[in-house]
Amino acid sequence: MAGKKKSTIIEYRNYFLPPEFPVLLLSGDHWKISDIPSGRLHFHNCLEIGFCHSESGVMEFFGDEYHFKAGDLTFIPKNIPHTTYSDKGCESRWSYLFLEPSEIFEGILPPSVADFEFSFNPENGYTPIISAEAYPGINQLVIAIIRELEEKKAGYQTISKCLLATLCLVLLRLQDDLRKKNDSVSGAKAEDYLVIQPVLKFIEKNYAENFSTDSLADLCHLSPTHFRRIFLRIMGTNPLDYLNSVRIFRACDLLRSTEDSVLSISETVGFKSIATFNRRFSELMRMTPRDYRTHMRQSEKSNEKQTILEFTGWLLPE
Repeated sequence: MAGKKKSTIIEYRNYFLPPEFPVLLLSGDHWKISDIPSGRLHFHNCLEIGFCHSESGVMEFFGDEYHFKAGDLTFIPKNIPHTTYSDKGCESRWSYLFLEPSEIFEGILPPSVADFEFSFNPENGYTPIISAEAYPGINQLVIAIIRELEEKKAGYQTISKCLLATLCLVLLRLQDDLRKKNDSVSGAKAEDYLVIQPVLKFIEKNYAENFSTDSLADLCHLSPTHFRRIFLRIMGTNPLDYLNSVRIFRACDLLRSTEDSVLSISETVGFKSIATFNRRFSELMRMTPRDYRTHMRQSEKSNEKQTILEFTGWLLPE
C-alpha cells in the first residue's frame, strides 16, 4: 500500500518596511543560496525583486521550474508561494528588494497606477525571470537602484523611489507586451484588454459584493457568452475564479493584520459559505486559513530573534 504523500510546508515571511521609507534591501557577499532544495515553499507580504550576481539555479512555483543565471532579474508578487536553490555545487549570490508599490509610490505616481498588482499567470504574460541578455536596460536599472540604496548618498531616497517607479512601470509594460505577444498566437486582440478594464476595476473595488457574470458583461457592453470567452482568453481564468482569487488575497491581509475569526473574514471578503471559503483558500494558497494565520504568527514572533539567513536554504556568513 502506497504511503500517504507528504504535504508541502509553506512558510510566510513577513518583511518590516519602515513607514518613512518602505523599501528593504538585502545585499552583500553573504547573501547566498545553497544548492540544497529546502523542501518547502515560502511567500512574502510584499513585492520581491531579486538580482542574481553569480552562478545559476532553479526557482520553483508549485513544481514548475524556472532556471536562472548570473545577471538575471526576478520579480515575485506578494502571496505567491515559491522556493529557490542553486545548481549542484554552486552558491548563487543575490541582492533582494522588498517593497509595497502603493506605499513607496504615494505622491510619485497617480493612485490608479501606484495601486497596480503584478499578475501571476504565465499564460497571461507573466514571467518570474528576466534575462540580462534580452533586457539589458532593466538589468542596469536594478543595479543603479541597489547602488543608491547601498551608498546612501544625499537624496538617495528620492532618487531610489523614482528609479523604482520607473522599474515597476517598465516591468508592467513588459508584462503587457508578453501577454499581447502570447495572445497573438491564440487570437486575442489588443483592444480586448481595454474592453475588460471596467470589470477589473469594478471587481477590485466591489469584490465583497454579490454580482452576476451577466452584470459584469453589461459593464463591457458584451453578451455574457462573448464576455466570458474574452475574459478567459486574456486573464487565463474565468470571471468567477478571478473574483475568488481577489477575495482570497484580501483575506490573507486580514488574517495577518486582524484578530477577526475566519468566519468573519470569509464574510467580509464576500463568501457566503465558510466551507466554500476554506476550499477556495486551500486551493490557491495550499494551506487552510487557520494554518496560514498560524504560520504568520509564528513568523512574526521568530522575526524578533531571527534573520532571513536562518531560514532553510540560506548560507550563513563565513
